[in-house]
Amino acid sequence: MASSLFVLLDDIATVLDDVALLTKVAAKKSAGVLGDDLALNAQQVAGVKAERELPVVWAVAKGSMLNKAILVPAALAISTFAPWAVTPLLMVGGAFLCYEGFEKLAHKFLHSKAEEGAHHAELLNARADPTVDLMAVEKDKIKGAIRTDFILSAEIIAITLGTVQASTFVTQFSVLSGIAILMTVGVYGLVAGIVKLDDAGLYLSQKTGVLRSLGLGIVATAPWLMKTLSVVGTAAMFLVGGGILAHGIPALYRAIEALSAAAGPVLGAITPLLAGAVVGVVAGALVLAAVTLVKRLLPKRSVPAA
Repeated sequence: MASSLFVLLDDIATVLDDVALLTKVAAKKSAGVLGDDLALNAQQVAGVKAERELPVVWAVAKGSMLNKAILVPAALAISTFAPWAVTPLLMVGGAFLCYEGFEKLAHKFLHSKAEEGAHHAELLNARADPTVDLMAVEKDKIKGAIRTDFILSAEIIAITLGTVQASTFVTQFSVLSGIAILMTVGVYGLVAGIVKLDDAGLYLSQKTGVLRSLGLGIVATAPWLMKTLSVVGTAAMFLVGGGILAHGIPALYRAIEALSAAAGPVLGAITPLLAGAVVGVVAGALVLAAVTLVKRLLPKRSVPAA
């Protein structure tokens, strides 16, 4: 009896060790989505009253958990009944990451300053106009953020599934569930902190001495933090997405390995990252060109007359 118990405990310890290791690997691989997720969700509360920022973040966080409650069982079903689909799904997710990253780079060419100014003015007018139902505007923002979160969550789950594909069902379930909870709590916890950072800085700036200086520094730094998150997130999307695509194309992956070996120990260590970034940029440009072409070829919907 005692020996059986020790065997069981050893098996449990082995599973937990595998789960911890694979969770760490999956979290590292999905870091590109995480950086973009942070910046994007923090921007979703733009135009919301200060006292409603945290309720909005909480509502989106609950929607995010619901998204993952749908995606995790779907991923387990795919792994069990259609494991051949994991690699294609990863490739699609990688291509989407590259597309989204390149779209950000090309944003200023695809969207005029007039469009951005009109959108910003619309938000300001909505807050100033007493006839506008701000709760309806807020609900629309929440719905849009949850839809965006579904795409980003699907990318995270797909990347995680590729990491644990060869593991047992218990390990897959544990890692996928752990990543889903970790990413949701981490992302929206940080988003809540980011959106209230300026309020904290404003509060401290009204004090005296060191606290006032700290508050003024926070107020001045907050916009740059958002820009930094966006830049880092975009770069990571190319690295992660390009790396996924490179691994999914055997000939390309072998070529990168050969190039890394020939580059020596120092350059060889960063060659896969640089190659993945190049693959990501090229793939993003091709996908964006294809999407733009399809949008132009599709007939525009006619607006019915009033």
